[in-house]
Amino acid sequence: MKETKEKNKVQQSAILSLNDDFALIRAFNDGNESAFRTLVNRHKEKVRNLVYVTLGNVDLVDDISQEVFIQVYRKLKLFRFESQFTTWLYAITINKCRDYMRKAKLRSLFSSLSNDNEEMHPAVHHNADFDIKEIVQRNIAKLPPKLRIPLVLRDFEGMSYQEIAEALQTEVGTVKSRIFRARDTLRTLLQPIQQELL
Repeated sequence: MKETKEKNKVQQSAILSLNDDFALIRAFNDGNESAFRTLVNRHKEKVRNLVYVTLGNVDLVDDISQEVFIQVYRKLKLFRFESQFTTWLYAITINKCRDYMRKAKLRSLFSSLSNDNEEMHPAVHHNADFDIKEIVQRNIAKLPPKLRIPLVLRDFEGMSYQEIAEALQTEVGTVKSRIFRARDTLRTLLQPIQQELL
């Protein structure tokens, strides 16, 4: 019993010292559950940020992030080590956000309440000490998803055009074009408060 505990401690410390996602995935696939917890802890804030900036709703972050990691847990044995783990993880996150947006669109067809809530949610609170980051994020949330998602992946998550193309299953040229249009649209949206942002 004592020997097993010692062995588990050694395994645990070995996993905690790993800084390679691939090594963690292999350890998990070999039966080490703590490797998955380490993987989640390493990437959960990135997923939470991506969900928030994509959907613009802080109330959805926990639920959708949890759904993302449940799917990662179920599908990790299918990961093929052909791209970065983050590319694969972001693809799952984006798909979960898209699923939510599709369901929300369907719900709004049957109920005018959703439209009322959506109009109320992004209301600007007039406050002398407004949060610039919040204003920028609120305006990013106004972009259509096909422009918003690549912009967030590039400018907030620092992904390369190639990685974004893989995550979105599209061409690099399409990604570049959408990011250009997103930045241009965002610049226009932020024009009225340009002085406050400087």
